[in-house]
Amino acid sequence: MVGTARVQKTSRVVYDKYLRAKALSIVYSCTSMLGVMSGVYTGSEVCGLNLFYHELTACDVYVQKETSELIVPMLKPWMDQFSIILNHSVQPEDPDDWSIRMENSSFQALTTLFLAAIVGPLWQTFVTTLRVRSSIEVTDLYEGRYDSDGSEKSFDSFIIQLFEFLLTIVGSAKFAQVVMSNIKELVYYTIAFLQITEQQVHTWLMDANQFVADEDDATYSSRVSGALLLEEVATVAGIEGINAIVDAAKERFIESQSEKAAGSAFWWRLREATLFALASVSEQLLEAEGSGMISVSLRDLLEQIITEDSGSGVHEYPFLYARIFTSVAKFSSLISRNVFEHFLVAAITAIGIDLPPPVKVGACRALSQLLPEANKGIIQSQMMSLFSSLTDLLNQASDETLLLVLETLQAAIKAGHELSASIEPIISPVILNMWVSHVSDPFISIDAIEVLEPKQQPDGLVAGSMDLLTMLLKARMKSPTDVIKAVYDVCFDAVIRIILQSDDHGEMQNATECLAALISGGRQDILSWGDSGFLMRSLLDVASRLLDPDLESSGSLFVGSYILQLILHLPSQMLPHIRDLAAALIRRMQSVQIAGLKSSLIVIFARLAHLSAPNVEQFIDLLISIPAEGHDNSFVYLMSEWTKQQGEIHGAYQIKVTTSALALLLSTRHAELAKINVLGNIIKAAAGITTRSKAKLAPDQWTVIPLPAKILALLADALVEIQEQVLADDDEDSDWEEVQAEDVEAEKDLLYSVGVTSSGRPTHEHLEAMAKVFDEDQEDGYEDDLLSASDPLNQINLANYLADFFLKFSQCDGQLLDQLCQSLTQTQRIAIQMVLRR
Repeated sequence: MVGTARVQKTSRVVYDKYLRAKALSIVYSCTSMLGVMSGVYTGSEVCGLNLFYHELTACDVYVQKETSELIVPMLKPWMDQFSIILNHSVQPEDPDDWSIRMENSSFQALTTLFLAAIVGPLWQTFVTTLRVRSSIEVTDLYEGRYDSDGSEKSFDSFIIQLFEFLLTIVGSAKFAQVVMSNIKELVYYTIAFLQITEQQVHTWLMDANQFVADEDDATYSSRVSGALLLEEVATVAGIEGINAIVDAAKERFIESQSEKAAGSAFWWRLREATLFALASVSEQLLEAEGSGMISVSLRDLLEQIITEDSGSGVHEYPFLYARIFTSVAKFSSLISRNVFEHFLVAAITAIGIDLPPPVKVGACRALSQLLPEANKGIIQSQMMSLFSSLTDLLNQASDETLLLVLETLQAAIKAGHELSASIEPIISPVILNMWVSHVSDPFISIDAIEVLEPKQQPDGLVAGSMDLLTMLLKARMKSPTDVIKAVYDVCFDAVIRIILQSDDHGEMQNATECLAALISGGRQDILSWGDSGFLMRSLLDVASRLLDPDLESSGSLFVGSYILQLILHLPSQMLPHIRDLAAALIRRMQSVQIAGLKSSLIVIFARLAHLSAPNVEQFIDLLISIPAEGHDNSFVYLMSEWTKQQGEIHGAYQIKVTTSALALLLSTRHAELAKINVLGNIIKAAAGITTRSKAKLAPDQWTVIPLPAKILALLADALVEIQEQVLADDDEDSDWEEVQAEDVEAEKDLLYSVGVTSSGRPTHEHLEAMAKVFDEDQEDGYEDDLLSASDPLNQINLANYLADFFLKFSQCDGQLLDQLCQSLTQTQRIAIQMVLRR
């Protein structure tokens, strides 16, 4: 541990400032480690700016006697050195002087026992720092410079550290008396620290994006630190602190008037800083104003500051006018209606005329907050001009400014009411083009979509907005989850409402697709983005409405994809509802008029069959226990429809899932299977042309066969289709209609033509080729993309899967297989024989 004698040798006469600063840094590190070893604070706290505060303030009540005995004797000599350092006036263009003072401020908690010794020197540092800051060249000269240890040496970083020190003092109950005795002076000087520097003026005029970012507190600076100190004063000191801020603001405003009268070129900076200070504590000020405890009229003071120079000097003092606009927005509930409306119109005008970028930024910020509160009659005549101006700004803006303009445009569309519909043909193409250009930027693209927010737009635009949002979600399939969360935060509730409340089938379809994409992207994470109970109720309510048997079929068109996403990504949440879901699916199937919708519901049952594996018998038993109108039970109805619709199911993913699920069902050899008869093959009608009248009088006739035989035929058909595609791909001259000859030579020729080896067995490469052709030949749409991206069943090699199924079936119950094959066509039997000879 560093002893008292060594501390005394930090005299500025013996060592230079840089070395003394490093010595203080070492002492700080050693003491911090002692605190960790003593168990006063955890290792994670060591990195904090207030670390030493936590340790040494605890010295007063240490139970670790040994630690106290080591530290306390050193406090007095340290304080003497700190007083010498802090009492000396801050020097411009002397980074080493700033560095050693920063090291002093690391020892914040020393003031617990010896505050009186450094109050005067600390105040000297605070006041003289402000004087140096008024010399703008200092911040320009040393910005971005670092010492040999990588520590920043800029003047701004020194001011930030100074404010951190003051924040610690203000926030400590131990220093309440000292703080309250000096609170007016502290606030008065802090406001002056908030003035814009020459460097900031230059940077922000050159780069409007940086100005917007800094105004959003995205950059940590001395200006932001000073505002935080004022917030702490208002919070800790209550009404006395608030009155101190208001009084200091009034005094600084009067000083700015004097500077202006004296011809100073910088008078506006103090006035802008005053408004910035008041805005930083706007919430506390508005609350206190309502209680009537503020010493002066806050409304009168604000209106005097913002109206004194209204209408003049906007080109000369753009940052002041930007601040005036944002201040009006901050205090809109307090200022008079006349002043409110004057600046609202002024902000609209500023957007459309040639003014410096900071003024337009301030006007946009004001409008995004003021337009929702505006009187419709006041702004109606201005709205078309505003829409035009904002559209022009969109074409000029980029990055941060683009986000701001989009926010303003969104507020304008909501405030424009019926006018918004008339400008939609103009704005929508601009927004869409901008979205395409920035689709990789989640913040800009999401804000663009928000401009087309549902429930605020003319007919047709809601459905289009949902489609656009779904495209965004699809485009980000491999992007971070935070993009999906951003969409969820903004749009989830609105999408749910559309599905539950809309009567427009186009809106319902697109919203359902959008919700399915949202679940596909968010997966289990979506449960942590809000109240999981409310979220699941909402999702189940959506499923309930879409499966309502009385709903017109087109409104439910994409319910299949939606429910599959629930099953795939929220299986444990859906498990308690499987029986109710199955019953609702059956009722919906019985009322649909669209074959494609019925097929999509069959895919859901197929996926449920896979989820039940290896206990597929229990899935069958579940369906048997659910009644179905006009049938013995739901399983009977489902299989009669499934076997009719299987040939009409499209999409590689859907075919894989349903075909393999049929194999699962057949492999159970459940007793119920043999009890069910379904349509087999169509019976050829008499020769001649079949007219409509004939079809009505004599509809198609079908054979009736046992369900197991029909399933086997469908599985064989899948093999035949794959083999046909391989033949077509290989340009083989083979016609499957001619291969139905009953002689054995025809069978041998067929096997040879599709690549069977001399041993009579198809090669593994042949089966792989079959699967590849099958996948490539499907016309996969968006739904397939959405499902295949997340479902492991999409990795099924259907050719291999069916081959393995028939081999196992043959080995386990060859007699049953032979019996079922009797009802197959020659082509179907040959297809099965091929895979059995592997």
